[in-house]
Amino acid sequence: MRQQKWLITGVSSGLGRAFAQAALAAGHTVTGTVRSEEDLRAFEALEPGRAHGRVLDVTDEGSVHRVVADVERNVGPLDVVIANAGYGLEGIFEETSLAEVRRQFEVNVFGAVSTLRAALPFMRRRRSGHLMAVTSMGGLMAVPGMSAYCGSKFALEGILEALGKEVAQFGIHVTAIEPGSFRTDWAGRSMTRAEHSIADYDELFLPIRAARRKASGNQLGNPAKAGEAVVHIASIENPPAHLVLGSDALRLVAAARTAVDDDIRTWEALSRTTDFPEGAQL
Repeated sequence: MRQQKWLITGVSSGLGRAFAQAALAAGHTVTGTVRSEEDLRAFEALEPGRAHGRVLDVTDEGSVHRVVADVERNVGPLDVVIANAGYGLEGIFEETSLAEVRRQFEVNVFGAVSTLRAALPFMRRRRSGHLMAVTSMGGLMAVPGMSAYCGSKFALEGILEALGKEVAQFGIHVTAIEPGSFRTDWAGRSMTRAEHSIADYDELFLPIRAARRKASGNQLGNPAKAGEAVVHIASIENPPAHLVLGSDALRLVAAARTAVDDDIRTWEALSRTTDFPEGAQL
């Protein structure tokens, strides 16, 4: 396997750390972004000389561009970039404040967009590279109590799909990584929870919240295996545009897509009534 230069945001824990460790184990050089000097030192200690840390807030667009330019200049030309930094926001739609929704999108969508935009010009000039972002199975299906989170991941899915079609002409690949439930702190201490106060939602929402808390730390997905899967697709000639990780994600995403297909088929006749007879087809 050819040695590559990777940049991964959010490597202090969770899937970001697992992706970085798998890439380092495969012999690649990895620059990982973290939020503190302490986390930076811990990351660089994983593999001195090949693990490079950078302190970064992905919501600061200027800093994102400066860090990417610095890595290109001082570590080397980037082959793989993974916009991983993000967090979960749990809360009923009616109870989730607009400020909480904005913050969710600021990190999960705009932080990822800034990261990929900063790396893209370098890859375009070289006519090679692989851009990835971690969305979620929640970017292809939605569950009650996660409207802001799923909304942010659906938005990122659309951006990535369009981006992939734009940059394929330059030999650049784009992959959306769609994990299911993995054994990380995502559903535990890393999750932000909107205040719940409307009793009308209790019957639906409280069992979901309790089940998520109970499952935290005992999820089905193995982060190390996820890391190996991502390293594998970064090494092949034709990587996928979508990489669903976990059997739970496969099941839930397939069910959601079937439901959409059912609606399309059921209402096809009505859908066709809205055309101009002489209109141009796209």
